Amino acid sequence: MKGILGTIALLLLGLVFQLGLLVYAMYVLLGILWLSRYFTRSWMEQLVARRICAGEVFEIGERLAVTVEIENTSRLTIPWLMIEDSVPYEAMAQRPFRIEVEGGRLELTRLGPGEVTTLEYEVAFRQRGYYQLGPVLLETGDVFGLHRRFRVATEPHFALVLPKVLPLQGYNLASRRPMGEIRVVHRLFEDPTRLAGVRPWQEGDPMRRIHWRATARTGEIHSRLYEHSRVAGATLLLDFHTHNFQGIGATTSAELAIVTVASLANAVYVMGQQIGLVSNGRDAADRIRAEGWRAEFTTRAEALQRAGEPLANDRLRPVRVPTRKGGENRRQILEMLARLEHTDGMEFAEMVAVVAAEIPRDATVVPVMRHVTPDMALALGGLVRRGFLVTAVIAAFEKEAIPDWAQPPEWAGLLLAQGIDFRVVNSEEAIMNLCTEAIVR
Repeated sequence: MKGILGTIALLLLGLVFQLGLLVYAMYVLLGILWLSRYFTRSWMEQLVARRICAGEVFEIGERLAVTVEIENTSRLTIPWLMIEDSVPYEAMAQRPFRIEVEGGRLELTRLGPGEVTTLEYEVAFRQRGYYQLGPVLLETGDVFGLHRRFRVATEPHFALVLPKVLPLQGYNLASRRPMGEIRVVHRLFEDPTRLAGVRPWQEGDPMRRIHWRATARTGEIHSRLYEHSRVAGATLLLDFHTHNFQGIGATTSAELAIVTVASLANAVYVMGQQIGLVSNGRDAADRIRAEGWRAEFTTRAEALQRAGEPLANDRLRPVRVPTRKGGENRRQILEMLARLEHTDGMEFAEMVAVVAAEIPRDATVVPVMRHVTPDMALALGGLVRRGFLVTAVIAAFEKEAIPDWAQPPEWAGLLLAQGIDFRVVNSEEAIMNLCTEAIVR
């Protein structure tokens, strides 16, 4: 546009001062500019793009073949055409890689009338997530380089990669009752209000578990044994706030928390019990803007920005999968975990206050967190005082599985002060052993 205005200004100058050569040159230049704009627009409008992808839901380690076909439906030859299919660059920049791309996503070609060119590449999914492949960005222009045009073509393809689900050792389906209840040999939770007996003290038993009368009577330290909880099912509370996942090991701890929740949800589902999920994270589907896929642009930078522009990361309401039984609920939880992203919006304590009235009392509350703050501990303590059975799981790559009880860490003291049992997982092996007999109290 600036070139056309400048050419018109020179043309008017030549007419005023009767500069015939300048006037003739400006007429020619205006004609070239008009033709270049006309042909560039015509070429771009006659391009048809098609995307071929098989499948929408994948497991970690699977691969997706992507094919993008660009056809020139006009009667004119396009002298040059640049084709680029966009991929989530953040997923490729993280260490370790969340996805890996093999093959060409960028091509510079010439298209004759009715000719078709093809981009082919493969995407390997290394971690769970919700990945947008595409749209394809087209760029063409005249041979003089006076005018270029950009266009975003084809709707993107969304690939949902489910989180890893680990088997939890200790669950043994022993029998089924006529009403559908399941009796298990090992349970994750114990009921501190139901004393089952005493046993000799073992290393790792906290002071509050010691049975002082039996200790005084026998002269040896004894610990209490509790009956297993009769609460059916679990409601999982996952903290996914950005502030709690920063620093060394943050990415690893985040994925560890996701795998922990997915494995617990699967185990409770296998037991035939109800399961639910609440998180202060953000559903990746909320940030997808469909209206930008077919837009036209004037600059390449604007096209790339609009192709992958996210929404503001300030979600102020939790994502929820209601607590109930059935394979459909398990599927919804796994898909939600696959799409979950960090958010700067709702704090964990605020989330607990919002959903406390909607959590069923016949299901154990299992918060999964990386860090424990006083506000978080108080919020969970409020659930305990309201009659909920709460067992916390601390998923942190950098924490020790068994704290030093001579000098317990601050976060452990916060939970114990509120009467909350907890487990620590710092590896996938620890997740698989999460439901064994040992429990921290």
